[in-house]
Amino acid sequence: MVRSLRPLRILVLVHPELVPPDSLKGYSDKEIFVFKTEYDVVSTLKARGHDVRPLGLKDELKPIRDAIEGWTPHVVFNLLEEFHGQATYDQNVASFLELLRLPYTGCNPRGLMLARGKALSKKLTSYHRVPTPAFTVIPIGRKITRPARLTFPLIVKSATEDASYGIAQASLVENEEKLKERVTFIHDKIGTDALIEQYIEGREVYVGVIGNERLRVLPVWELNFGDVTEDGRRIATAAVKHDIEYQQRHNVTEGPAKGLAPETVARIQRLAKRICRTLELDGYSRIDFRLAEDGTPYFIEANPNPEIAKVEEFARAAAYDGIKYWALLERICQLGISRTRAITEEAPIAP
Repeated sequence: MVRSLRPLRILVLVHPELVPPDSLKGYSDKEIFVFKTEYDVVSTLKARGHDVRPLGLKDELKPIRDAIEGWTPHVVFNLLEEFHGQATYDQNVASFLELLRLPYTGCNPRGLMLARGKALSKKLTSYHRVPTPAFTVIPIGRKITRPARLTFPLIVKSATEDASYGIAQASLVENEEKLKERVTFIHDKIGTDALIEQYIEGREVYVGVIGNERLRVLPVWELNFGDVTEDGRRIATAAVKHDIEYQQRHNVTEGPAKGLAPETVARIQRLAKRICRTLELDGYSRIDFRLAEDGTPYFIEANPNPEIAKVEEFARAAAYDGIKYWALLERICQLGISRTRAITEEAPIAP
């Protein structure tokens, strides 16, 4: 998968409250869970002999420039999921690094922008023959109306937020009254436009993808809902995905998708690659599908720069595919370095 890299200076961008400690001694499991990704990345790369410095970044770009001028890192490992309190601003940090011609990990700013807009990503991928649930967007301040082509049950979610933020059991609506209530909730409480999507009954499966030009697709992974159902319907709420106590209480697990026909696996993996190329995703990403009862994999959303803690599905799928955790992180660094090198080599020479 990857040759061991020579020792590098690696600047790791994290949220200020997630700068990891040097040791986990004295921290509870609940406390560790909050900064697990940051700790795993920093500690693993340090153990490989790299010079690693985490930098907490909130709403100022100057600390990045200061670190570059004072330390000259070989690559920036970008773990930011928002900037200045806005999830949609994460692309601006990547743009800043790109303008500086400084190698950075993860997705480029164009891919971050295309994937962040769920409606736009669905329009683009459906044009390229990717099965997508029917949907509409209700902007903030617009009258709440349901197109006739959308029939209940429906899912209501934020049009831009990720990590299932704002998704609960109440997101599944069965009538006009509940639809208006949930759209109003997204507008008022989440503060974004609302995406209304046809609910697809089926299995929740994820596919990790690694690479820039040449893409490697990881094994199909599945979220098993345990006893979490709403009238027999399963929803990947924020609690289902991220609350350890909730997961243990309801026997929510995730692991390799079992019992899939080889042709179904091949189709899902082909679609994952097509989605990445359509949305210009590079580095590493996770593509989420709903596998309907008739075997159709419906594209739900793309997640560039997904969580890569050792216990999260991306790293576990990589390990299942024979990629050790340190090798995964070094490969991600390598992809960032090679992308910047390619861009620099293609740049015209000034007269």
